[in-house]
Amino acid sequence: MTDTPKTWLTQAAADKLNAELTELEGPRRADIVKKIEAARAEGDLKENGGYHAAKDEQGKIEARIRQLKHMLENAHIGEPPASADGLVGHGMRVIVDMMGDEMHFLLGSREIDIEGLDVYSEKSPLGSAVMGQKIGETVTYTAPNGREIKVTIKDAKFH
Repeated sequence: MTDTPKTWLTQAAADKLNAELTELEGPRRADIVKKIEAARAEGDLKENGGYHAAKDEQGKIEARIRQLKHMLENAHIGEPPASADGLVGHGMRVIVDMMGDEMHFLLGSREIDIEGLDVYSEKSPLGSAVMGQKIGETVTYTAPNGREIKVTIKDAKFH
């Protein structure tokens, strides 16, 4: 059995996700059930666009509920431990030099959501290339288009 990787979430991000989960499991779920019942009462379900749209919406809501529950059950809430040895880690604001341009991003979960800052998962090509590397190192990763891209890690700090 493989361990599910833990996601670092700030308390604010966890609170936001819990609020979304509460909304989806309560009022949003009840609202979609009412829409389905109303559409079902209209008759023939094969030709009923409202019924099919409501069922699709219900499927999306239920999928998001499962995703949120899984994420929250497998999250570390708080701040990631400080990296004493200058290694890039999860939850850090990273600055890299990529082909002559300086790029700032957050290495972690999109759910952390820092305004104005791109977020890269540690599973993304760029994220996995810099994860665990030391400041000052140059690493190469393969972009989705197949190009090899070199990046130099200039800085990494917790936000």
